[in-house]
Amino acid sequence: MKPFDYVILRAAPRIQRGEFINVGAVLYCRALDYLGAAWDVQPERLRALDPAVDVDVVCASLEQVRAICAGETAGGPAAGTTISERFRWLAAPRSTVVHPSPIHSGITEDPAADLERLLDAFVR
Repeated sequence: MKPFDYVILRAAPRIQRGEFINVGAVLYCRALDYLGAAWDVQPERLRALDPAVDVDVVCASLEQVRAICAGETAGGPAAGTTISERFRWLAAPRSTVVHPSPIHSGITEDPAADLERLLDAFVR
């Protein structure tokens, strides 16, 4: 078994109210050289917090996270850093519509399967 760290991605349509919905997760396993992101946006849940939320903006933010994890140029400068630096950048606290939870840990043999398990446990 290998240790991993993860954050839950939260969407806060009106950040000033402090309300959020879990929409995804980022999992980093240094021992297996794995960094991945997955999400499941449910527009009706976001609209319960803010009927005027722009779901496309939330999804675009999540796509940016995916591109950073994958090291794609579409992810901007953060995508060009090492895998551990990318995770730390994604896990850093911020006041944006999509922001990370505190970092949590676990153990894994299959990080992609555990990423899906995190979605099932915290998002769906």
